[in-house]
Amino acid sequence: MPLVGQKAPDFKMKTTKNLEKLDHTVSLADYAGKWLVLFFYPLDFTFVCPTEITAISDRAQEFFDLDCEILGVSIDSVYTHRAWINTPRDKNGLSELAYPLASDITKEVSRAYDVLIEEEGIALRGLFIIDPEGVIKYQVVHDNNIGRSVDETLRVLEALQAGGLCPANWKPGQKTL
Repeated sequence: MPLVGQKAPDFKMKTTKNLEKLDHTVSLADYAGKWLVLFFYPLDFTFVCPTEITAISDRAQEFFDLDCEILGVSIDSVYTHRAWINTPRDKNGLSELAYPLASDITKEVSRAYDVLIEEEGIALRGLFIIDPEGVIKYQVVHDNNIGRSVDETLRVLEALQAGGLCPANWKPGQKTL
């Protein structure tokens, strides 16, 4: 069931924001007044996931410059997230990240955003752009074998922020309809 146009489901999850203590909890209310790119991925220490997570991290400042925060989510624990972040990229790790990863160990958030593969207990690759009022403006969910495009996510975010009708293949700086 599409969530676009609806209030984003609330959440409360532990994150890696404080990598040493792992004592930070985040909720949807923490992002009030800002844009949020909330993305789900299947599992830590897998193959496609680190390519996406590090690609987004490498370009995080572009999101931040658009008043947009980023939160990655999987069903792994914050302890597993920390181990993965502390693993070098050349060893299939993440190294430093510019944004936190959250733990949906109960699978409640993945279920609420309708990305949970129940029989496998993991999430599909779901990405949601939530506006400053907490409304989902964009969602894309696809097969776990395919990584997402940072360029497309930024393009859609900027289109949403443009405030007009954006034609096919619209790019930032172009006129809206």
